Amino acid sequence: MIIVFNPAAGMRRASLLWRVLDVLMANGIRIELAETYRSGHAEALAREAAARGAPMVVAAGGDGTIAEVANGLLGSPTCLGVIPLGTANVMARELALPFEPRAVAAALAFGRTRLVWPGLARNTYGSRLFVQMLGVGFDAQVVHRLPAALKRALGRSAYAVQTLRELPLYRYKPIHICLDGQETQAFSVIVSKGRLYGGSFLLAPTASPAEPGFSVVLFDHAGIGAPLLYGAALPLGLLCRAPGVRHVRAREVDFVGDDVLPAQADGDPAGWTPINITDAPAAIPVVVR
Repeated sequence: MIIVFNPAAGMRRASLLWRVLDVLMANGIRIELAETYRSGHAEALAREAAARGAPMVVAAGGDGTIAEVANGLLGSPTCLGVIPLGTANVMARELALPFEPRAVAAALAFGRTRLVWPGLARNTYGSRLFVQMLGVGFDAQVVHRLPAALKRALGRSAYAVQTLRELPLYRYKPIHICLDGQETQAFSVIVSKGRLYGGSFLLAPTASPAEPGFSVVLFDHAGIGAPLLYGAALPLGLLCRAPGVRHVRAREVDFVGDDVLPAQADGDPAGWTPINITDAPAAIPVVVR
C-alpha cells in the first residue's frame, strides 16, 4: 500500500497518520510512505505508482491532496484510498469515510470501493481534476489570498478570518457562465460534484459524486451583505433556500466573458477564468467503509 503524505501538514496531522499506520502494520500490511515536497508532487507520485501497477494509492491529507492523487490515478485501475487529515475533509464527509484511526485502517485493509466521477477543469494554465467542487468569485478570492501560515495556525477558522478581511476589499463583477450552452450570470458560482461544502455543510442537495454532471449553485446577490447572509445560512442548513440562490444541473460549464476572475478547486487556488468544465474521462474507484 502506497501512502502519499505532505510532511508540511503539521505534527498533529502527522501523529494521526502514524496511528493509522501502526494499525495497518500491526496487521501485517506492507506500507510504502511517499512524502511530497512541492505542489503537484502528489500527482506525480500517484501516476508513478499506478504505472508500476500499484493496486491502491492512499492520499493522506485534505481535499487538495486527494484531488492531486486522483489526477495521477485517472485512467488506471488503481484504487484511491483516503486518510482524512485536511482542514475541512469535505470529500471524506461526503462519502461517509471513517475518521477514527482503527476504522480508517480497517477500511483501507478491506478495500471496498465506490466509483466517484471527478470534474475536469481546463483553462490557459492547463487542466486539473476536482473531486468535490470548483468555485469562481468571492470564495475563490478568499482561497487565493489565504496565507498558508494562517491556515496552519487556525485550521478551518482561517477561512472565516480571511472572509472578514476580504469583505470590504472584494469588487463584485458579474460572472458570465454558459450551462450546457445556455447563458446566464451571477456574482459567485460553485460547480459541485457533491452535496457538501466547507466541511459537513449542505450546499447542493441533489448532487451525487458517483454520477456524471454537476450541481451548479449561482449566487445572484452582491455586496458586503451577500457573503454575510450566505455564510450565516450555510451552517444552519438554510443556504439552499436563501434568497438569490439558484441551483441548476449541467453537464458542461463554461466561464466566459472578458473579466479575469479567480477560481478555486477543492479548497486550493485553481487559476483564473475563462474555464471550461466537463466530466473527467472516467470514474475513479475510491476506497470506502
